[in-house]
Amino acid sequence: MLTHPLLRRSALGRTLSGLALALALTGPASAQGVLRIGMTASDIPLTTGQADNGGEGMRFTGYTVYDALINWDLSRADKASELTPGLATSWSIDPADKTRWTFKLRPGVTFHDGSAFDANAVVWNLDKLLKSDSPQFDPRQSAQGRTRIPAVATYKVVDPMTVEIVTKTPDATFPYQLAWILMSSPANWEKQGKSWDAVAKAPSGTGPWKVTGFVPRERLELAPNKEYWDKGRVPKLDKMVLVPLPEANARVAALRSGQVDWIEAPAPDAVPSLKAAGFALVTNLYPHNWTWHLSRAEGSPWNDVRVRKAANLAIDREGLKEFLGGLATPAEGFLTPGHPWFGKPTFKLSYDPEAAKKLLKEAGYGPSKPISTKVLISASGSGQMQPLPMNEFIQQNLAEVGIKVDYEVVEWNTLINIWRAGSKSDSARGGTAMNYSYLIQDPFTAFIRHAQCNLAPPNGTNWGYYCDPAMDKLFDEVRATFEPKDQVAVLQKIHEKFVDDALFLMVTHDVNPRAMSKKVQGFVQAQSWFQDFSPITMAK
Repeated sequence: MLTHPLLRRSALGRTLSGLALALALTGPASAQGVLRIGMTASDIPLTTGQADNGGEGMRFTGYTVYDALINWDLSRADKASELTPGLATSWSIDPADKTRWTFKLRPGVTFHDGSAFDANAVVWNLDKLLKSDSPQFDPRQSAQGRTRIPAVATYKVVDPMTVEIVTKTPDATFPYQLAWILMSSPANWEKQGKSWDAVAKAPSGTGPWKVTGFVPRERLELAPNKEYWDKGRVPKLDKMVLVPLPEANARVAALRSGQVDWIEAPAPDAVPSLKAAGFALVTNLYPHNWTWHLSRAEGSPWNDVRVRKAANLAIDREGLKEFLGGLATPAEGFLTPGHPWFGKPTFKLSYDPEAAKKLLKEAGYGPSKPISTKVLISASGSGQMQPLPMNEFIQQNLAEVGIKVDYEVVEWNTLINIWRAGSKSDSARGGTAMNYSYLIQDPFTAFIRHAQCNLAPPNGTNWGYYCDPAMDKLFDEVRATFEPKDQVAVLQKIHEKFVDDALFLMVTHDVNPRAMSKKVQGFVQAQSWFQDFSPITMAK
């Protein structure tokens, strides 16, 4: 069975001792206007512009310190987040050539170091990700950003406040791709000796927060950017402190003791007592799924659709929800139930172990020939919920129908690197699946990047090397469909194929739980992986 080495008492004690030492440097627990957050990451996410550590990195060191040309509107809790102008005030497509996009830039914006944001800065930032012979090319940031913008063919300065980007083919999903690309200061890179390692300690973006203190694996301190271009989003806090706490029990203990004011992903079994002690639990729907991404490399048992369907029928999703204290939405597909792109798939994700056994028998497996496979999982991480106990639950479910699973547990950022390298890579360690949580808020991140033939590594993040010309044809169709209503119809067909072909082990959806002190005021939990910390204040 899966063990839980990270939950041992001695490890917990060491974590809390280190936390107390780190937070002693940030001021007393009652300091007015200081918010301290316990993240699930084991280290401070990359601070140079393109954050690592998945969606959590973008949440805490991405959209805090930086902006994209196109941002996310994170101001509402009652509707899904939508794209909104960021460093570009507008964007348009050439009606005669739908590969040609023009971006009008926001005037008067400066980086934290005081240098001006302009079209040259945009091209410089694209070069740092895409042009390996540019002086500012950064392999670490490129690893995070290059696969987010596969549509880009060329780009150029039109005038000081206008940029043109040409895509490889017409692509209606392109604005969503650009929302991942954050702008860091070329002048600051020069000032820091043209060293990205130096920039990491003294970063400069255009975002609402400035980095004022950085200790790897201990804390990141952020202060308001009083000159932020969006005056309605100038932070109200005096300071925000981010603390890596990958262990769920350590996060809960830190919250109870007053060492932090807010924790991501509290341990489900601690939620009732946290509520009873006066802590607030904040949840909301958001575009998330929790899956196993299945390898389709030669020799993988998941190449047989009967095996994929059997595994999906073996999962007791309602039982898992109960196990998680109700903090989950059982999967009915790859997308959340009721999503406008859901469509009408014919394969139903019911809990039916007998049907699962029958399918495995048809595929040539049984008691005398069980499936034995290795799955890569993390111990924590952005959107991963409670991966150790959840995967133990799934391991038991699958064993009951004849699928024997062994786990390889790695740190979250390591799992992300394995995901980018692909299931055929030596780094996959012979694994035929990996447990991964996915953002599903736009066509590219929800579908295309996982399943397009030519986005297999190193060109993209089709980790499992799935390739189906019929699916690629649907992807071509959605990119060429600029009318929203017509695009929805194509997206429904794509989701139906994801479900009917059981392309993933589709398990559950998170409800994004956060536990926090009632001193935390003004937070609006957006229906997004990303959040806006600007409206928050701390009550005395």
